[in-house]
Amino acid sequence: MAPTSSPNSQVLDAGSRTIAQVEGRAARFTDYSVPDAGIRELFTARAHWQAWLDVEGALARAEAELGIIPASAGATIADRARVDLLDGDRVRDGIAVTAHPFMPLVTELARICGPDAGGYVHWGATTQNITQTGNNLLIRRANQRLAGLLAECLYAAGDLAEREADTVMAGRTHGQHAVPITFGLKVSVWIDELARGTDRFERTAAQVNTAMMAGAVGSHAAIGAQGPHVQALVARQLGMQPMRVPTRNVLDPFADHLWSIALLAAAGAKVSRDVMTMMQTEFGETVEPAAAGTIGSSTMPQKRNPKLTYDVLELCAQIRSVIPVALESLIHPHEADGSATALLDEALRSSLIQFGDLLVRLRGLLRGIQIDRARMLINVNAGGGLISAEAVMIELAATLGRQRAHELVRQAATDAVDNARSFRDTLLADDQVAAAITANRLDELLDPRRHVGLSADLAGQMTAVARQRADQLHSSMAGPDEPSTHRVRPPPTG
Repeated sequence: MAPTSSPNSQVLDAGSRTIAQVEGRAARFTDYSVPDAGIRELFTARAHWQAWLDVEGALARAEAELGIIPASAGATIADRARVDLLDGDRVRDGIAVTAHPFMPLVTELARICGPDAGGYVHWGATTQNITQTGNNLLIRRANQRLAGLLAECLYAAGDLAEREADTVMAGRTHGQHAVPITFGLKVSVWIDELARGTDRFERTAAQVNTAMMAGAVGSHAAIGAQGPHVQALVARQLGMQPMRVPTRNVLDPFADHLWSIALLAAAGAKVSRDVMTMMQTEFGETVEPAAAGTIGSSTMPQKRNPKLTYDVLELCAQIRSVIPVALESLIHPHEADGSATALLDEALRSSLIQFGDLLVRLRGLLRGIQIDRARMLINVNAGGGLISAEAVMIELAATLGRQRAHELVRQAATDAVDNARSFRDTLLADDQVAAAITANRLDELLDPRRHVGLSADLAGQMTAVARQRADQLHSSMAGPDEPSTHRVRPPPTG
Protein backbone atom coordinates (compact mmCIF):
# COMPACT_ATOMS: atom_id res chain seq x y z
CA MET A 1 0.00 0.00 0.00
CA ALA A 2 1.41 3.40 -0.97
CA PRO A 3 2.01 5.86 1.84
CA THR A 4 -0.75 8.46 2.10
CA SER A 5 1.58 11.17 3.35
CA SER A 6 4.68 11.71 1.23
CA PRO A 7 6.61 14.94 1.79
CA ASN A 8 9.65 15.85 -0.26
CA SER A 9 12.08 12.91 -0.22
CA GLN A 10 15.17 14.90 -1.11
CA VAL A 11 17.97 14.48 1.39
CA LEU A 12 20.69 16.40 -0.45
CA ASP A 13 20.31 20.18 -0.57
CA ALA A 14 20.75 21.76 -3.97
CA GLY A 15 24.36 22.76 -4.54
CA SER A 16 25.66 20.84 -1.52
CA ARG A 17 28.69 18.60 -1.63
CA THR A 18 28.18 15.10 -0.34
CA ILE A 19 30.16 13.55 2.50
CA ALA A 20 31.85 11.22 -0.01
CA GLN A 21 32.93 14.20 -2.13
CA VAL A 22 34.39 16.05 0.84
CA GLU A 23 35.92 13.03 2.55
CA GLY A 24 37.21 11.45 -0.65
CA ARG A 25 35.69 8.12 0.36
CA ALA A 26 32.39 6.66 1.58
CA ALA A 27 32.22 4.84 4.91
CA ARG A 28 28.43 4.44 4.62
CA PHE A 29 26.04 3.90 1.71
CA THR A 30 24.37 7.28 2.18
CA ASP A 31 27.68 9.17 2.17
CA TYR A 32 27.15 9.31 -1.59
CA SER A 33 23.89 11.25 -1.23
CA VAL A 34 23.95 13.02 2.14
CA PRO A 35 25.35 16.57 2.31
CA ASP A 36 28.47 17.27 4.32
CA ALA A 37 27.70 19.28 7.45
CA GLY A 38 30.71 21.55 7.04
CA ILE A 39 32.45 20.35 10.21
CA ARG A 40 35.33 18.49 8.56
CA GLU A 41 36.69 21.62 6.93
CA LEU A 42 37.02 23.27 10.33
CA PHE A 43 39.59 20.74 11.51
CA THR A 44 42.08 20.66 8.65
CA ALA A 45 45.74 21.43 9.38
CA ARG A 46 45.39 24.79 7.65
CA ALA A 47 42.31 25.67 9.73
CA HIS A 48 44.17 24.77 12.92
CA TRP A 49 47.16 26.92 11.93
CA GLN A 50 44.97 29.92 11.20
CA ALA A 51 43.07 29.54 14.48
CA TRP A 52 46.36 29.42 16.38
CA LEU A 53 47.61 32.47 14.47
CA ASP A 54 44.38 34.29 15.36
CA VAL A 55 45.19 33.70 19.01
CA GLU A 56 48.80 34.84 18.56
CA GLY A 57 47.52 38.02 16.94
CA ALA A 58 45.06 38.62 19.77
CA LEU A 59 47.82 38.02 22.32
CA ALA A 60 50.12 40.54 20.64
CA ARG A 61 47.38 43.17 20.48
CA ALA A 62 46.50 42.65 24.15
CA GLU A 63 50.13 42.87 25.30
CA ALA A 64 50.71 45.96 23.17
CA GLU A 65 47.62 47.64 24.64
CA LEU A 66 48.94 47.00 28.14
CA GLY A 67 52.46 48.18 27.28
CA ILE A 68 54.02 44.76 27.77
CA ILE A 69 55.42 44.76 24.22
CA PRO A 70 55.93 47.74 21.87
CA ALA A 71 52.81 48.91 20.09
CA SER A 72 54.56 48.62 16.72
CA ALA A 73 55.46 45.00 17.43
CA GLY A 74 51.90 44.17 18.42
CA ALA A 75 50.53 45.73 15.25
CA THR A 76 53.02 43.91 13.04
CA ILE A 77 52.42 40.51 14.65
CA ALA A 78 48.64 40.89 14.42
CA ASP A 79 48.89 41.96 10.78
CA ARG A 80 51.18 39.08 9.75
CA ALA A 81 49.33 36.34 11.66
CA ARG A 82 47.82 34.91 8.48
CA VAL A 83 48.42 31.43 7.22
CA ASP A 84 48.61 32.58 3.60
CA LEU A 85 51.71 34.64 4.44
CA LEU A 86 53.62 31.68 5.88
CA ASP A 87 55.93 29.29 4.08
CA GLY A 88 53.99 26.11 4.71
CA ASP A 89 56.81 23.83 3.60
CA ARG A 90 59.14 25.48 6.08
CA VAL A 91 56.62 24.89 8.88
CA ARG A 92 56.06 21.26 7.93
CA ASP A 93 59.78 20.62 7.66
CA GLY A 94 60.24 22.21 11.07
CA ILE A 95 57.58 19.97 12.59
CA ALA A 96 59.35 16.92 11.17
CA VAL A 97 62.68 18.01 12.66
CA THR A 98 61.47 19.23 16.06
CA ALA A 99 58.66 16.71 16.60
CA HIS A 100 56.66 19.70 17.86
CA PRO A 101 53.34 20.58 16.17
CA PHE A 102 53.38 24.27 17.09
CA MET A 103 56.87 25.70 17.68
CA PRO A 104 57.78 25.80 13.96
CA LEU A 105 54.66 27.91 13.37
CA VAL A 106 55.89 30.38 16.00
CA THR A 107 59.32 30.42 14.41
CA GLU A 108 57.87 31.09 10.95
CA LEU A 109 55.59 33.86 12.27
CA ALA A 110 58.56 35.48 13.97
CA ARG A 111 60.57 35.26 10.72
CA ILE A 112 57.97 37.02 8.58
CA CYS A 113 57.46 39.68 11.27
CA GLY A 114 61.13 40.72 11.01
CA PRO A 115 63.87 40.89 13.64
CA ASP A 116 62.29 43.65 15.72
CA ALA A 117 58.65 42.57 16.00
CA GLY A 118 59.54 38.89 15.66
CA GLY A 119 61.27 38.90 19.00
CA TYR A 120 57.93 39.55 20.73
CA VAL A 121 55.95 36.71 19.11
CA HIS A 122 54.43 34.27 21.66
CA TRP A 123 55.48 36.53 24.56
CA GLY A 124 54.78 34.94 27.95
CA ALA A 125 52.66 32.11 26.53
CA THR A 126 53.03 28.35 26.34
CA THR A 127 52.00 26.11 23.49
CA GLN A 128 48.72 24.91 24.99
CA ASN A 129 47.65 28.47 25.74
CA ILE A 130 47.59 29.07 22.02
CA THR A 131 46.55 25.67 20.71
CA GLN A 132 43.73 25.09 23.20
CA THR A 133 42.33 28.58 22.76
CA GLY A 134 42.61 28.25 18.98
CA ASN A 135 41.02 24.82 19.04
CA ASN A 136 38.19 26.30 21.09
CA LEU A 137 37.58 28.76 18.27
CA LEU A 138 37.17 25.82 15.89
CA ILE A 139 34.89 24.03 18.36
CA ARG A 140 32.76 27.16 18.59
CA ARG A 141 32.41 27.33 14.82
CA ALA A 142 31.47 23.66 14.78
CA ASN A 143 28.92 24.24 17.55
CA GLN A 144 27.35 27.08 15.59
CA ARG A 145 26.92 24.91 12.52
CA LEU A 146 25.56 22.07 14.63
CA ALA A 147 23.11 24.48 16.26
CA GLY A 148 21.84 25.41 12.81
CA LEU A 149 21.29 21.75 11.99
CA LEU A 150 19.57 21.15 15.33
CA ALA A 151 17.25 24.06 14.59
CA GLU A 152 16.38 22.58 11.20
CA CYS A 153 15.67 19.20 12.82
CA LEU A 154 13.35 20.89 15.32
CA TYR A 155 11.55 22.84 12.58
CA ALA A 156 11.04 19.61 10.62
CA ALA A 157 9.86 17.72 13.72
CA GLY A 158 7.44 20.53 14.55
CA ASP A 159 5.97 20.44 11.04
CA LEU A 160 5.66 16.66 11.28
CA ALA A 161 3.92 16.77 14.68
CA GLU A 162 1.49 19.37 13.37
CA ARG A 163 0.75 17.47 10.17
CA GLU A 164 0.19 14.13 11.92
CA ALA A 165 -1.42 15.41 15.12
CA ASP A 166 -4.63 13.44 14.43
CA THR A 167 -3.15 10.38 12.69
CA VAL A 168 -4.32 7.44 14.81
CA MET A 169 -1.92 4.58 15.40
CA ALA A 170 -1.23 1.90 17.96
CA GLY A 171 0.59 2.94 21.07
CA ARG A 172 2.94 0.13 22.04
CA THR A 173 4.58 -0.77 25.34
CA HIS A 174 6.92 -3.74 25.80
CA GLY A 175 6.44 -4.53 22.11
CA GLN A 176 2.66 -5.02 22.52
CA HIS A 177 -0.40 -2.93 21.70
CA ALA A 178 -1.20 -0.66 24.65
CA VAL A 179 -3.77 2.07 23.90
CA PRO A 180 -4.30 4.15 20.75
CA ILE A 181 -2.25 7.32 20.26
CA THR A 182 -1.60 9.59 17.32
CA PHE A 183 1.65 9.74 15.41
CA GLY A 184 1.79 13.39 16.41
CA LEU A 185 2.16 12.31 20.04
CA LYS A 186 5.07 10.02 19.15
CA VAL A 187 6.78 12.94 17.38
CA SER A 188 6.10 15.10 20.45
CA VAL A 189 8.32 12.78 22.49
CA TRP A 190 11.07 13.20 19.91
CA ILE A 191 10.73 16.97 20.13
CA ASP A 192 10.81 16.97 23.92
CA GLU A 193 14.08 15.03 24.01
CA LEU A 194 15.67 17.10 21.25
CA ALA A 195 14.63 20.39 22.85
CA ARG A 196 15.95 19.35 26.24
CA GLY A 197 19.14 18.18 24.58
CA THR A 198 19.66 21.55 22.94
CA ASP A 199 19.44 23.18 26.37
CA ARG A 200 22.35 21.06 27.55
CA PHE A 201 24.21 21.62 24.29
CA GLU A 202 24.04 25.41 24.62
CA ARG A 203 25.17 25.30 28.23
CA THR A 204 28.17 23.09 27.56
CA ALA A 205 29.06 24.93 24.36
CA ALA A 206 29.38 28.11 26.41
CA GLN A 207 31.65 26.29 28.87
CA VAL A 208 34.21 25.45 26.18
CA ASN A 209 34.16 28.89 24.55
CA THR A 210 37.07 30.01 26.72
CA ALA A 211 40.51 31.55 26.38
CA MET A 212 43.45 30.26 28.44
CA MET A 213 46.42 32.61 28.56
CA ALA A 214 48.34 32.11 31.82
CA GLY A 215 51.61 30.48 30.85
CA ALA A 216 53.07 27.08 31.53
CA VAL A 217 51.11 26.04 34.64
CA GLY A 218 48.36 28.64 34.81
CA SER A 219 50.07 30.92 37.32
CA HIS A 220 50.79 33.94 35.06
CA ALA A 221 54.42 33.64 36.19
CA ALA A 222 55.90 34.98 32.95
CA ILE A 223 53.83 38.18 32.84
CA GLY A 224 52.90 38.61 36.48
CA ALA A 225 50.20 40.94 37.75
CA GLN A 226 49.11 41.95 34.26
CA GLY A 227 48.55 38.32 33.26
CA PRO A 228 44.83 38.22 34.07
CA HIS A 229 44.34 41.46 32.15
CA VAL A 230 46.10 39.98 29.12
CA GLN A 231 43.87 36.91 29.27
CA ALA A 232 40.74 39.05 29.58
CA LEU A 233 41.72 41.19 26.58
CA VAL A 234 42.52 38.14 24.46
CA ALA A 235 39.18 36.59 25.39
CA ARG A 236 37.30 39.78 24.56
CA GLN A 237 38.94 40.07 21.15
CA LEU A 238 38.08 36.49 20.31
CA GLY A 239 34.50 36.62 21.63
CA MET A 240 35.28 34.23 24.47
CA GLN A 241 35.30 34.08 28.24
CA PRO A 242 38.57 33.96 30.22
CA MET A 243 39.10 30.75 32.14
CA ARG A 244 38.47 31.16 35.84
CA VAL A 245 41.46 29.00 36.73
CA PRO A 246 43.53 29.08 33.52
CA THR A 247 45.44 25.86 33.95
CA ARG A 248 46.05 23.22 31.34
CA ASN A 249 44.66 20.34 33.42
CA VAL A 250 41.07 21.62 33.53
CA LEU A 251 39.43 19.29 31.01
CA ASP A 252 35.99 18.51 32.46
CA PRO A 253 34.17 21.21 30.42
CA PHE A 254 35.19 19.38 27.24
CA ALA A 255 34.07 16.01 28.61
CA ASP A 256 30.78 17.63 29.65
CA HIS A 257 30.27 19.00 26.14
CA LEU A 258 30.97 15.60 24.64
CA TRP A 259 28.40 14.10 27.01
CA SER A 260 25.77 16.61 25.86
CA ILE A 261 26.51 15.70 22.23
CA ALA A 262 26.17 12.00 23.05
CA LEU A 263 22.78 12.57 24.70
CA LEU A 264 21.54 14.49 21.67
CA ALA A 265 22.86 11.77 19.39
CA ALA A 266 20.91 9.24 21.46
CA ALA A 267 17.75 11.31 21.02
CA GLY A 268 18.29 11.17 17.27
CA ALA A 269 18.92 7.44 17.48
CA LYS A 270 15.60 6.98 19.29
CA VAL A 271 13.83 8.67 16.38
CA SER A 272 15.64 6.39 13.95
CA ARG A 273 14.87 3.25 15.98
CA ASP A 274 11.17 4.13 16.00
CA VAL A 275 11.09 4.81 12.25
CA MET A 276 13.18 1.76 11.38
CA THR A 277 10.89 -0.51 13.47
CA MET A 278 7.77 0.97 11.91
CA MET A 279 9.31 0.38 8.45
CA GLN A 280 9.41 -3.37 9.00
CA THR A 281 7.17 -5.21 6.54
CA GLU A 282 4.88 -6.47 9.30
CA PHE A 283 4.23 -2.87 10.40
CA GLY A 284 4.52 -0.97 7.11
CA GLU A 285 3.63 2.32 8.78
CA THR A 286 6.57 4.48 7.70
CA VAL A 287 9.09 4.72 4.87
CA GLU A 288 12.29 6.72 5.14
CA PRO A 289 13.05 9.10 2.26
CA ALA A 290 15.16 7.90 -0.64
CA ALA A 291 16.07 9.49 -3.94
CA ALA A 292 14.71 8.02 -7.16
CA GLY A 293 16.79 5.09 -8.34
CA THR A 294 17.95 4.03 -4.86
CA ILE A 295 18.73 0.30 -4.68
CA GLY A 296 18.15 -1.75 -1.53
CA SER A 297 19.67 -5.07 -2.53
CA SER A 298 21.73 -6.52 -5.37
CA THR A 299 19.69 -9.73 -5.42
CA MET A 300 16.27 -8.75 -3.99
CA PRO A 301 14.90 -6.02 -6.27
CA GLN A 302 11.89 -5.33 -4.07
CA LYS A 303 13.94 -4.25 -1.05
CA ARG A 304 13.71 -0.68 0.23
CA ASN A 305 16.04 -1.08 3.16
CA PRO A 306 16.53 1.42 5.97
CA LYS A 307 19.68 3.41 5.33
CA LEU A 308 19.41 6.83 6.96
CA THR A 309 18.06 5.27 10.14
CA TYR A 310 20.83 2.66 10.21
CA ASP A 311 23.45 5.36 9.78
CA VAL A 312 22.03 7.49 12.59
CA LEU A 313 22.10 4.48 14.91
CA GLU A 314 25.68 3.63 13.94
CA LEU A 315 26.92 7.21 14.28
CA CYS A 316 25.27 7.48 17.68
CA ALA A 317 27.06 4.31 18.77
CA GLN A 318 30.37 5.77 17.58
CA ILE A 319 29.81 8.93 19.63
CA ARG A 320 28.68 7.02 22.73
CA SER A 321 31.75 4.83 22.54
CA VAL A 322 34.13 7.70 23.34
CA ILE A 323 32.40 8.76 26.55
CA PRO A 324 34.59 6.40 28.64
CA VAL A 325 37.62 7.84 26.83
CA ALA A 326 36.57 11.36 27.80
CA LEU A 327 36.15 10.36 31.43
CA GLU A 328 39.52 8.61 31.40
CA SER A 329 41.21 11.79 30.20
CA LEU A 330 40.09 13.64 33.35
CA ILE A 331 42.23 11.46 35.59
CA HIS A 332 45.82 12.59 35.10
CA PRO A 333 48.72 13.76 37.26
CA HIS A 334 50.11 17.19 38.04
CA GLU A 335 49.52 20.39 36.03
CA ALA A 336 49.44 18.93 32.53
CA ASP A 337 49.45 15.60 30.76
CA GLY A 338 49.82 15.61 26.99
CA SER A 339 48.33 12.15 26.60
CA ALA A 340 45.13 13.16 28.41
CA THR A 341 44.77 16.31 26.33
CA ALA A 342 45.39 14.46 23.07
CA LEU A 343 42.92 11.76 24.04
CA LEU A 344 40.12 14.22 24.73
CA ASP A 345 40.93 16.50 21.77
CA GLU A 346 40.59 13.61 19.32
CA ALA A 347 37.45 12.26 20.99
CA LEU A 348 35.75 15.65 20.76
CA ARG A 349 36.94 16.40 17.22
CA SER A 350 35.73 13.06 15.85
CA SER A 351 32.43 13.34 17.71
CA LEU A 352 31.72 16.83 16.37
CA ILE A 353 32.21 15.55 12.82
CA GLN A 354 30.12 12.43 13.46
CA PHE A 355 27.37 14.46 15.11
CA GLY A 356 27.20 16.70 12.05
CA ASP A 357 26.91 13.60 9.85
CA LEU A 358 24.15 12.31 12.14
CA LEU A 359 22.18 15.56 12.10
CA VAL A 360 22.10 15.96 8.32
CA ARG A 361 20.63 12.46 8.14
CA LEU A 362 18.15 13.13 10.94
CA ARG A 363 17.08 16.35 9.23
CA GLY A 364 16.50 14.48 5.97
CA LEU A 365 14.57 11.77 7.79
CA LEU A 366 12.28 14.21 9.60
CA ARG A 367 11.67 16.27 6.48
CA GLY A 368 11.03 13.35 4.16
CA ILE A 369 9.51 10.54 6.21
CA GLN A 370 6.47 8.99 4.53
CA ILE A 371 3.52 8.00 6.73
CA ASP A 372 1.00 5.35 5.69
CA ARG A 373 -2.05 6.48 7.63
CA ALA A 374 -4.27 3.71 6.25
CA ARG A 375 -1.80 1.03 7.35
CA MET A 376 -1.61 2.59 10.80
CA LEU A 377 -5.38 2.33 11.10
CA ILE A 378 -5.31 -1.29 9.92
CA ASN A 379 -2.66 -2.10 12.51
CA VAL A 380 -4.46 -0.37 15.35
CA ASN A 381 -7.51 -2.54 14.61
CA ALA A 382 -5.47 -5.73 14.22
CA GLY A 383 -6.45 -6.94 17.69
CA GLY A 384 -10.15 -6.74 17.00
CA GLY A 385 -10.73 -4.00 19.53
CA LEU A 386 -8.40 -5.27 22.25
CA ILE A 387 -6.42 -2.03 22.10
CA SER A 388 -9.51 -0.26 23.46
CA ALA A 389 -9.82 -2.52 26.50
CA GLU A 390 -8.88 0.33 28.83
CA ALA A 391 -11.75 2.45 27.50
CA VAL A 392 -14.19 -0.37 28.23
CA MET A 393 -12.74 -0.89 31.70
CA ILE A 394 -13.07 2.79 32.60
CA GLU A 395 -16.70 2.78 31.44
CA LEU A 396 -17.53 -0.30 33.50
CA ALA A 397 -15.68 1.02 36.53
CA ALA A 398 -18.26 3.77 36.95
CA THR A 399 -20.83 1.15 37.99
CA LEU A 400 -18.81 -1.93 38.98
CA GLY A 401 -15.72 -0.37 40.53
CA ARG A 402 -12.31 -0.36 38.96
CA GLN A 403 -10.99 -3.68 40.26
CA ARG A 404 -14.07 -5.67 39.22
CA ALA A 405 -14.14 -3.91 35.86
CA HIS A 406 -10.46 -4.71 35.29
CA GLU A 407 -10.98 -8.39 36.03
CA LEU A 408 -14.03 -8.68 33.76
CA VAL A 409 -12.27 -7.03 30.82
CA ARG A 410 -9.06 -8.97 31.40
CA GLN A 411 -10.94 -12.26 31.39
CA ALA A 412 -12.88 -11.28 28.27
CA ALA A 413 -9.66 -10.35 26.48
CA THR A 414 -8.04 -13.64 27.45
CA ASP A 415 -11.07 -15.65 26.32
CA ALA A 416 -11.26 -13.78 23.02
CA VAL A 417 -7.61 -14.51 22.21
CA ASP A 418 -7.63 -18.13 23.44
CA ASN A 419 -10.82 -19.00 21.56
CA ALA A 420 -10.22 -16.85 18.46
CA ARG A 421 -13.46 -15.07 19.24
CA SER A 422 -14.54 -11.46 18.78
CA PHE A 423 -13.62 -9.29 21.77
CA ARG A 424 -16.89 -7.41 21.30
CA ASP A 425 -18.99 -10.56 21.35
CA THR A 426 -17.09 -11.96 24.31
CA LEU A 427 -17.79 -8.80 26.29
CA LEU A 428 -21.49 -8.73 25.45
CA ALA A 429 -21.82 -12.41 26.42
CA ASP A 430 -21.00 -11.45 30.00
CA ASP A 431 -24.18 -10.56 31.88
CA GLN A 432 -22.54 -7.89 34.03
CA VAL A 433 -21.04 -6.17 31.00
CA ALA A 434 -24.26 -6.38 29.00
CA ALA A 435 -26.20 -4.90 31.92
CA ALA A 436 -23.82 -1.95 32.18
CA ILE A 437 -23.04 -1.15 28.51
CA THR A 438 -25.31 -1.28 25.46
CA ALA A 439 -24.06 -2.76 22.19
CA ASN A 440 -24.04 0.68 20.55
CA ARG A 441 -22.09 2.18 23.41
CA LEU A 442 -19.60 -0.69 23.30
CA ASP A 443 -19.04 -0.06 19.59
CA GLU A 444 -18.19 3.55 20.42
CA LEU A 445 -15.78 2.48 23.14
CA LEU A 446 -14.04 0.02 20.82
CA ASP A 447 -13.40 2.70 18.18
CA PRO A 448 -9.67 3.51 18.68
CA ARG A 449 -10.14 7.02 17.33
CA ARG A 450 -12.18 7.84 20.43
CA HIS A 451 -9.48 6.84 22.92
CA VAL A 452 -6.40 8.84 21.92
CA GLY A 453 -6.80 11.20 24.85
CA LEU A 454 -4.97 14.50 24.47
CA SER A 455 -2.57 13.23 21.83
CA ALA A 456 -3.45 15.96 19.35
CA ASP A 457 -3.26 18.68 22.01
CA LEU A 458 0.18 17.54 23.09
CA ALA A 459 1.29 17.45 19.46
CA GLY A 460 0.14 21.03 19.06
CA GLN A 461 1.96 22.14 22.19
CA MET A 462 5.19 20.47 21.15
CA THR A 463 4.93 21.88 17.65
CA ALA A 464 5.08 25.33 19.24
CA VAL A 465 7.97 24.25 21.49
CA ALA A 466 9.94 22.94 18.52
CA ARG A 467 9.55 26.14 16.54
CA GLN A 468 10.28 28.41 19.48
CA ARG A 469 13.36 26.42 20.46
CA ALA A 470 14.62 26.41 16.86
CA ASP A 471 14.20 30.18 16.65
CA GLN A 472 16.13 30.59 19.89
CA LEU A 473 18.92 28.36 18.62
CA HIS A 474 19.38 30.49 15.54
CA SER A 475 19.81 33.65 17.56
CA SER A 476 21.59 32.43 20.69
CA MET A 477 24.28 30.43 18.91
CA ALA A 478 25.17 33.26 16.53
CA GLY A 479 28.53 34.85 17.21
CA PRO A 480 31.57 36.35 15.54
CA ASP A 481 32.00 33.33 13.27
CA GLU A 482 28.49 32.62 12.00
CA PRO A 483 25.58 35.06 11.50
CA SER A 484 22.22 34.10 12.99
CA THR A 485 20.69 33.98 9.52
CA HIS A 486 23.09 31.34 8.17
CA ARG A 487 20.18 28.89 7.95
CA VAL A 488 16.51 29.44 7.25
CA ARG A 489 13.49 27.36 8.11
CA PRO A 490 12.16 25.49 5.09
CA PRO A 491 8.47 25.82 4.25
CA PRO A 492 6.21 23.09 5.68
CA THR A 493 5.87 20.07 3.41
CA GLY A 494 2.95 17.80 2.69
